[in-house]
Amino acid sequence: MTLKSIPLTDELHTYLVSHGIPPDEVVRDLAEETLAILPAQASMQVAPEQAAFLTFLTRLLGARQAVEVGTFTGLSSLAIARGIADGGRLTCFDISEEYTSVARRYWRRAGVDDRIELRIGPAGERLRELPDERYLDFAFIDADKTGYPVYWDELVPRMRPGGVIAVDNVLRHGRVIAPQSADDRAIAAFNDQVLADVRVEAVMLPIADGLTLARVH
Repeated sequence: MTLKSIPLTDELHTYLVSHGIPPDEVVRDLAEETLAILPAQASMQVAPEQAAFLTFLTRLLGARQAVEVGTFTGLSSLAIARGIADGGRLTCFDISEEYTSVARRYWRRAGVDDRIELRIGPAGERLRELPDERYLDFAFIDADKTGYPVYWDELVPRMRPGGVIAVDNVLRHGRVIAPQSADDRAIAAFNDQVLADVRVEAVMLPIADGLTLARVH
């Protein structure tokens, strides 16, 4: 029995990834291109084991209607789209044509572009274009940290009972304990908001930079 998650060395992380759903050529190429053309921003991309988990979770939920807030170069959306049930739809929100142009290429290459709709613009505004009803099976939030409360408030009422919201970067590399920036403070406050939200039951997991999973009542 262990009382907490064990730390991951580089070697153990490699072992972990190799014993899950392995990254295929499309995922490897996308990760490598993102690092090559956007080295300063590449850390915005989800970790390989997190991408595999998103595919697994989406399949487990039998998700047909999903939303992603914050697409970047497309690894997380690719992973979610691969897990969506036949006939399902993933709606992605992002503000960057530059970053998402990379995503579009890899969606086509992976053969999932027909199930993804990309909407460019401020997500806080564009989320309000979604149907005002409880129809979403899954949502993934991984965008500007100060916007998380707005995205949360728009998405929770649109989740079906039993639907799941996944929220990335909730640990801020440990800085939620002693916030050092506006983003750190925003996430610390957001985590408290989720904890107090009676509409959901939530768990926070030490996957990558921290991942909260919230099941909506």
